[in-house]
Amino acid sequence: MQTPESDLSRLLALQRQAHAADPAPSEATRRDRLQRLGALLDQHAERFTAQISQDFGTRAAAEITVTELVPIRSAIRHARQYLRAWMRPRRAATGWLFWPGHSRLLRQPLGVVGIVSPWNYPLLLALSPLVDVLAAGNRALLKPSELTPCFAEGLRLAVAEFFAPDEVAVLTGDATLGQAFCAQPFDHLVFTGSTAVGRLVAQAAAKNLTPVTLELGGKSPVIVDASCDLGKTMDRLAWGKLINAGQTCIAPDYALVPRAMVGAFADALRASMLRLYPTFQGNPDYTSIASDRHLARLQALVADAQQQGATVVELESTGTGRQMPPVLLLNVHAGMRVLQEEIFGPLLPIVPYDTLDEATAFVNARDKPLALYWFGTDTAHRDQVLAQTQSGGVSINDTLVHLAQDGLPFGGVGPSGQGHYHGEWGFRQFSFEKPVFLQSRWSGGGLVYPPYTPRIQQLLRWLGRRH
Repeated sequence: MQTPESDLSRLLALQRQAHAADPAPSEATRRDRLQRLGALLDQHAERFTAQISQDFGTRAAAEITVTELVPIRSAIRHARQYLRAWMRPRRAATGWLFWPGHSRLLRQPLGVVGIVSPWNYPLLLALSPLVDVLAAGNRALLKPSELTPCFAEGLRLAVAEFFAPDEVAVLTGDATLGQAFCAQPFDHLVFTGSTAVGRLVAQAAAKNLTPVTLELGGKSPVIVDASCDLGKTMDRLAWGKLINAGQTCIAPDYALVPRAMVGAFADALRASMLRLYPTFQGNPDYTSIASDRHLARLQALVADAQQQGATVVELESTGTGRQMPPVLLLNVHAGMRVLQEEIFGPLLPIVPYDTLDEATAFVNARDKPLALYWFGTDTAHRDQVLAQTQSGGVSINDTLVHLAQDGLPFGGVGPSGQGHYHGEWGFRQFSFEKPVFLQSRWSGGGLVYPPYTPRIQQLLRWLGRRH
């Protein structure tokens, strides 16, 4: 009887055999695979959109287009434009003692890459790394989240239509399959999800010495500077917080605001949110929380903060569905769960600060976040924040948009992840850069071969003193 686990073993073996038969796919082969991935999107975009919306309950087609389809198509175009340059051997510096020999780096495919994608952006986070994997000449097995079952099955069928199973294949199943998937001896494993699960994935991969790229999350801060023009920038923050109802790994998680500006900031942000979404429940533009369990967790965060003295600012009365209206939380403190756990929803704690050093210290006292946002016009303060904090990526006077830059790497640092992809960074992540030294027929190496005569010893002493 065929099981998902037996399918996994069979497909991995099939792809390994195919890689062994063609370990260095040509540029033409790689371009063909990227072209087919683009054709897959063209043919199934509307179907994917409907399936994702069905899985969520409510999610706007326009939002799926902007946040998932457009970035993948951009990544494919970028890879096809630069593929030839990325594939070229790179010259490396050679020590003068070894001239006229020279050094090179050859970028070679790793082999078979496993991709475990989450539910919040199910299309983007499955196919975005796949673009880089295919550009680098690898084969791939994908395991989409079981929390988006309609889309997962749709992706499986679409991939089978455009790719042979020894090139790319999708396996669908529950958490048991996910655990078995991460325990396979892939040549590289990509996981996007929570930090807690990321630790388990890293442990499973370590048993096979499988290198991993972990795109996790954490509490991505917004630092509002005293120089910030609230009227001109709050729509950008409101959009970044409420796109996908805050269910975004790089969503603003909390806001650090100068104490004197807290009231004005809350009013301006509330006005921006209501301008983007005049209503929330029943609004087809506003995304539902993915499940009743996730909704209950968010409601528990609000209740815990309120019980500990937070001021709760609700933008709309809560109804019975899963479209949770945004909640701003004032008078919060570090003992509240909402400042300890990744929120992953439309809640925004607002933390006052008195000095910029106090704000950066607040960020640095916590795990390094996947993203950081700064709003203001004082370039000295901006540069201070950039120098004194660490995060996976940064957008200045905006949110989320650094993720959309194909020329920038995307990834976390420490608990928010390890490894990067996107564009050339992804090509390199999924390649082995083989170091090669090419010796010249005229080489001075023989001068230091034994036997070590007094003359050679004198030469070696001179070389040992040379800087």
